[in-house]
Amino acid sequence: MRVLVTGAAGLLGGEICARLARERHEVTGLVHRNRDIRANDGSPVDIATVAGDVSVPRFGWEEGEFARLAASHDLLVHCAATVRFDLDEADYAAVNVDGTKHALALARQGGMDFLHVSTAYVCGRRDGTILEGDPLPEAGFANGYEASKAAGERLVRASDLRWAIARPSIVVGAHESGAIRQFDTTYAAFKLIAEGRVKHMPARAGATLDFVPIDHVAAGIAALALAMEQAAGQTFHLVSAQPLPVTDFTGAIGDFAQFHEPELVEPSAFDPATLPALERRLFKRVAGLYASYFQRDPHFDDANVREVLRMQCPQTGRAYIRRLIEHCIDVGFLPAD
Repeated sequence: MRVLVTGAAGLLGGEICARLARERHEVTGLVHRNRDIRANDGSPVDIATVAGDVSVPRFGWEEGEFARLAASHDLLVHCAATVRFDLDEADYAAVNVDGTKHALALARQGGMDFLHVSTAYVCGRRDGTILEGDPLPEAGFANGYEASKAAGERLVRASDLRWAIARPSIVVGAHESGAIRQFDTTYAAFKLIAEGRVKHMPARAGATLDFVPIDHVAAGIAALALAMEQAAGQTFHLVSAQPLPVTDFTGAIGDFAQFHEPELVEPSAFDPATLPALERRLFKRVAGLYASYFQRDPHFDDANVREVLRMQCPQTGRAYIRRLIEHCIDVGFLPAD
């Protein structure tokens, strides 16, 4: 199969490309500024690359190049997105919404299948069971990222292409080793908490976090690429299916003598203005961007993944969180003592 992967130089995109290439598919990676495509273990991925910008029509290509690339691929895996939580609405619209529109146009030009990578948190602030077939909410999102990913999904669902949607939850390190190639987004907040620079987090009693290993997510997307006929028109939650209590997450941090277990404060009693000046700034700039995830309790159902792909996420309890932390220590992201 001839596959074009957008966002190929990203953390998830690189691992998807590596898996598809190992299965001997003809893979082309769309890159923007960063042309270095690597698997999660850091090894380079030897595939063809093409430079383009998903935020502009035709990815910035001339009409002839656009038509040529469209005609030379069977499947488009749309992984390109901004995953930051601190951008303006215009930035989310350009990449996560317009980028999806432009990717759909490319797939339509070449008659490609379209595999869209979204997020499980398009459910917004809903708690309880979240089914893969539930309708998308129109409002109630925690941030512009979630809202923009929902808007991108709506474009995919309204298209006349054969499509499927993959929805990862919070993607973290590999299941057995805890390894991850780059530390950003969630890990930035985790580092501030573990090192005691952010000592207080607003957290609702009973809140959970859905951490999913990157290898489960990438394996699921690679499997979907091969099952588009069966998967068409469906949504797939690539999630842990085992929500981790926030108290287990913070407790795992406290298991390490060199780290600081944060104080969890009921949101109604939490006032960032009362924090010490440095902690207040760090909370506002980084940790606070993720505070809403400490106040929710979604349970993502993954029936389609289990039935269509015959896959199930391995256990991701407190022992897994320890492996994630130990990897961070081993590579120097977190202090050893």
